[in-house]
Amino acid sequence: MGQPHPPFRFAKSRRLTRGIRRWVTAAAGALALTGGLVAVGPQASAAGLTQVTGFGSNPGNLSMYAYAPQALPAGAPLVVALHGCTQNASDYYAHSGWPTFADRYGFALVLPQTSSANNANSCFNWFEPGDSARGQGEALSIKQMVDKAVAQYGSDSRRVYITGLSAGAGMTANMLAAYPDVFAGGSIGSGLPASCATSVSAAYTCMYSPPDKSPAQWGALVRSAAPAGTTSWPRVAIWQGTADTTVQPANATELRDQWTDVWGIGQTPSRTRSLTGGTTLSEYDDASGEPAVQVYSVSGMAHGLAVDPGSGPEQCGSTGTYYLDTICSSYHTARFWGLDGAGQEPGPGSLPAPTGLAVASTADTRVSLSWNAVPGAASYEVYRAGTKVGSTASTAYTDTGLATGTAYGYTVAAVDASGAVGAVSASVTATTTGYTPTCHTASNYDHTVAGRAYQSGGSTYATGSGQAMGLWNTFTTHTLKQTAPGYYVVADSGCSA
Repeated sequence: MGQPHPPFRFAKSRRLTRGIRRWVTAAAGALALTGGLVAVGPQASAAGLTQVTGFGSNPGNLSMYAYAPQALPAGAPLVVALHGCTQNASDYYAHSGWPTFADRYGFALVLPQTSSANNANSCFNWFEPGDSARGQGEALSIKQMVDKAVAQYGSDSRRVYITGLSAGAGMTANMLAAYPDVFAGGSIGSGLPASCATSVSAAYTCMYSPPDKSPAQWGALVRSAAPAGTTSWPRVAIWQGTADTTVQPANATELRDQWTDVWGIGQTPSRTRSLTGGTTLSEYDDASGEPAVQVYSVSGMAHGLAVDPGSGPEQCGSTGTYYLDTICSSYHTARFWGLDGAGQEPGPGSLPAPTGLAVASTADTRVSLSWNAVPGAASYEVYRAGTKVGSTASTAYTDTGLATGTAYGYTVAAVDASGAVGAVSASVTATTTGYTPTCHTASNYDHTVAGRAYQSGGSTYATGSGQAMGLWNTFTTHTLKQTAPGYYVVADSGCSA
């Protein structure tokens, strides 16, 4: 569905006219992921669900809700669950079944919530680069919620997982790509590949006729979104109904191609088996023989989240608009992630997580870190993007050989005299100095969404240089070269990074 102008710029910083907003609301029923599942859930006030404030700068203007079972021990896992359009945290909490398994297996839940102030139909802006990239907008707000929950509940930062439905699933895929150092696993329910869309018009294409990219092309989108040097990736479950006309089932195939390529494994299943609810599970093993990617295809299921109301051990949730009675997806996802304890690696040692992890200094190719000493620690292990990069007996470490102008995520764990590694600290992000020029080709509208340009009086201008780019719309395309942080020039005649 083409758009004559960019009416779906649901940004906090720019407000459209009331007439356009009314048109957007009327058109939203045809969108699902960009503007609307059609049933509005109750406000987030379900028993046991608590609003948490003060979780960070919150650039994405989101609300944080959380649930933790009584007497939750330190070092327990953490699950982040993202609702769909026109839904909210309470709706997802009430229907998805996740609270059942939080109680059964012992983990905390975080349920981020967006609103109509961000998007006319309270969708997470999965198709907006300024909201779905690392360190920006809604994505950063969700990361800040994780940090808050890890600190508040003493969660194990190595066992943080994220799941979502519809627009929440689109955002889940992007979060897994942008923060592989934060999430050990993800589950994408009726969703789309990471970085499939960077505009509303592209979102239509992804939903109804997803691009048929090669696995390598899809995988490259994840690698480019992740911190440089990432070698450890989350395990991903993909849920899709075969009768979904809102998010075409081909999206599950493209998701499979994307994440198997990221893992460096083939697209032929290691095994397939039949489950209840007409569900076929295909598993794709990593080099150690453990499933890295799972695809659940639910025969005859339309657009929504698979639930299975009842009191059986494999049942969960309740039916409702876009909560469909087939199979309990939350149960199978929890087991895939190892939340039930089956096949789980030994828990962390008894030493607590180091506190006060901070960036002491940065240079063009190095980052220096410091942290507070942990009583009883014989040494410390330092992790970059979830991968161990060094050990030290002191409370400081310098990581070298890095790329210029690049953000890196770090955590630290204490090691006792027996060699047992304790709990992992909260993460900190360090950005090296220097700058590597980059080139970007997109519509004027998409450039403004990404912050590479701005609009004034219906015209578009390059950020920094102020060069005129023509009308602000989705049809005029330019190539911009970023020559310094926050400075772009028009480079239509040729651009080399």
